[in-house]
Amino acid sequence: MVKFTSFLCCFLSLTISLSTNANDLFSKADAVAGKSLHEKNCISCHASSFGGDGSAIYTREYNKIKTSKGLITQVRNCNTMLGLKWFDEEELNVAAYLNQTYYKFEK
Repeated sequence: MVKFTSFLCCFLSLTISLSTNANDLFSKADAVAGKSLHEKNCISCHASSFGGDGSAIYTREYNKIKTSKGLITQVRNCNTMLGLKWFDEEELNVAAYLNQTYYKFEK
């Protein structure tokens, strides 16, 4: 029951977050803080999977991320899978950094 409750809370949080225009959220996010979190928590995993500095995951030909909302969702998925326990604000900071650096979705 605890797992279901946790899942339900995460799902509701995601739904509420994504109902807001993600581009508006990027404007309120701190991409510098996102870069720091990304360097500390993401690069080693991506580098082990894609080689080099791991940035190939963002620039590969068959990129899975097509929208800013999809980017936020993927950052949230990584946060959950790795058990990082980031707050929504930290997820948005990382998404803003990735958007600014790689994806360039409209702001």
